[in-house]
Amino acid sequence: MESFRITSSAFSEGSPIPARYAADGEDISPPLEIHDPPAGTRSLALVMDDPDAPVGTWIHWVVWRIPAQTREIRAGEVPAGAVEGRNSWGRTGYGGPAPPSGTHRYFFKLYALDASMELPPTTDKAALLKAIAGHVLGRAQLMGTYSRGR
Repeated sequence: MESFRITSSAFSEGSPIPARYAADGEDISPPLEIHDPPAGTRSLALVMDDPDAPVGTWIHWVVWRIPAQTREIRAGEVPAGAVEGRNSWGRTGYGGPAPPSGTHRYFFKLYALDASMELPPTTDKAALLKAIAGHVLGRAQLMGTYSRGR
């Protein structure tokens, strides 16, 4: 599996995610930049999750059918043609960091796929990962942290 990169102009690897992108702020998705997906990539899929949640990994965002040529996902937007799935709140779309206590880690996991997935918008992370099994050409990851100001 090839590696490529995902970055953000809003925060760097391992650093705090600004409150603007959290439930405490505007609750919009942060800007993301995609660098050098593998040759043969036909689409991209993205999952944002929090493994530090007290109830187990909390899913904040699930997106697929991101066009292969996408190199930027603007703040608060989803690329044309992409589909958002169900998060752990049972809603479709992005839900920003909202840890009940302490500092949590938030992982943006980007998958380069050799196919374009046709899935219903009720698809969650588990269903997406099952659907893309065998189609992943590469994976990129960006991790940011967040803690609520008291």
